[in-house]
Amino acid sequence: MELEVRHLRVLCAIADSGSLHRAARQLGLAQPSLSAQLRRIEHLLGAELFVRSRTGCRPTPLGHAVLSRARPLVTEFAAIVSETRAAAARAAGGCHPRIGATASRAIPGWLRRLRAAAPGSEPTLQMDVSANALLRMVAEGRIDLAFVHEVEGSPLRVPPGLRLRVLVEREPQFVTLSADHPAAARREIRLADLAGERWMIDSTVDGEWDALSRALRSAGVEPEMLHGDYLTAYSLAAMGEVVTVSQPTAQPRPDLAVRPLQGDPIGVRLLLAARTEVELDRAFGPLEEAYWEVARQSPVYQQWLEDRRTEPDPERERDGARADEAGPVPEDGALRRAGRAGAARGSGPLRQAVRRAGPAAVPAAVPADGPGGVPRKTAAVPGAGSGRAAPALPAARRAS
Repeated sequence: MELEVRHLRVLCAIADSGSLHRAARQLGLAQPSLSAQLRRIEHLLGAELFVRSRTGCRPTPLGHAVLSRARPLVTEFAAIVSETRAAAARAAGGCHPRIGATASRAIPGWLRRLRAAAPGSEPTLQMDVSANALLRMVAEGRIDLAFVHEVEGSPLRVPPGLRLRVLVEREPQFVTLSADHPAAARREIRLADLAGERWMIDSTVDGEWDALSRALRSAGVEPEMLHGDYLTAYSLAAMGEVVTVSQPTAQPRPDLAVRPLQGDPIGVRLLLAARTEVELDRAFGPLEEAYWEVARQSPVYQQWLEDRRTEPDPERERDGARADEAGPVPEDGALRRAGRAGAARGSGPLRQAVRRAGPAAVPAAVPADGPGGVPRKTAAVPGAGSGRAAPALPAARRAS
């Protein structure tokens, strides 16, 4: 047996996930198979590379040394494959973007728009519950783009050489429970009102288990949590057995109630990632349109957005006053489309919200240079702002 690039990928996956179970899932292998493969690699190199324990795997000092040499090799090999395939596709006149994503109702609309924008193209889709796994796949050249979410308080591990663009700075996470649950009659639900309920969470989703645990303890509730995929969680929630966290764009169902959590204690940031040499903007616009299309199909999310738009924001009002004094804002990109849609609806609350948003509503491409490699500031792009007014923009956008 000789050491190959696929063996180096295995070592990187185990180190990044911290667990043979999670690494096996990300690599599409059975855990016993991955364990046997790791033993063969260690036997080949003549040393133990990971310390196994009940809580997971961590690299030994020698393992760290091997990983420091392995990561650049994996990245460089992936770049060779990716760039060669891209060049071959261009030479053949084809366009077949390889897309990865965590679960989102925006995916079908995104793919549909990509096909419409480039007739003859056929995007491929790779789904994964782990955003970190998808980012590694982008860095290694196995996919071109990844639409992922970063759970608040759990920064993603962004490999070098990736570029990120923020779709939504902070998307609130809602709670899903049985339609006949007593709390379902409320417009918003306090976590404290769900004390004693069992929560079902997919622990393989990066950061979600920890985020819910923190939120519950902050509300004075001792977490009682079960592991399970979200399809199972929704089925059990409909029967009143559990409650679960859900995206605000979740598909409405007659047997389930989706409600905001009071104070929005759990949030995620939605990101589109690509390598620096991959065109990002052409994919971002269709994704943005697809996301807000499904957002408009969720009455509860729409109401949440409307409620936030009507809350007073003195700083935003001052920004709006300064914008009025300075004259009209140049219409560019997303802001131009939002302005046209608002004008078509007259001068009601939606148009006023877009006007208050001003240039802060324009999204910007940002480098991966913040904590954990995930940006916390936008790049110096004209018209880019803090994103505070993000909810004001999409409500005025026309569906494609």
